[in-house]
Amino acid sequence: MTDQARSATATMTESMKTATDQMKAAGGKAAETTQALNSKIIDQAETNVREAFAALRAAATAGSMGDILKVQGDYVREQSARNMAQAKEIGEMIANFGRSAMGQAGTMPGMPGMSGTPTDSN
Repeated sequence: MTDQARSATATMTESMKTATDQMKAAGGKAAETTQALNSKIIDQAETNVREAFAALRAAATAGSMGDILKVQGDYVREQSARNMAQAKEIGEMIANFGRSAMGQAGTMPGMPGMSGTPTDSN
């Protein structure tokens, strides 16, 4: 092998190793994010169930049909607000993961237009 071929092979091997390491790190980050999302969704579900049972208890002990309708209306209004806040929180977590993943992809060697080693586009 010529020195030029050895150098090219070494450079390619190093770039592939770096890309593999970065992909492994990204996979670990994805697993962490998935775990955090799952935990957040379970926490939100627990909150929603707790609030539903509180509303049921309040309705069961209500003194009149008007009181029951008020409890139901309050629950629907509060649950709607809670759903919006929960969706926003999950959306932000997903968006942050996406931004982080795109930032990591931008440092991968051989990615055209990224901050890694440019490739020949011909």
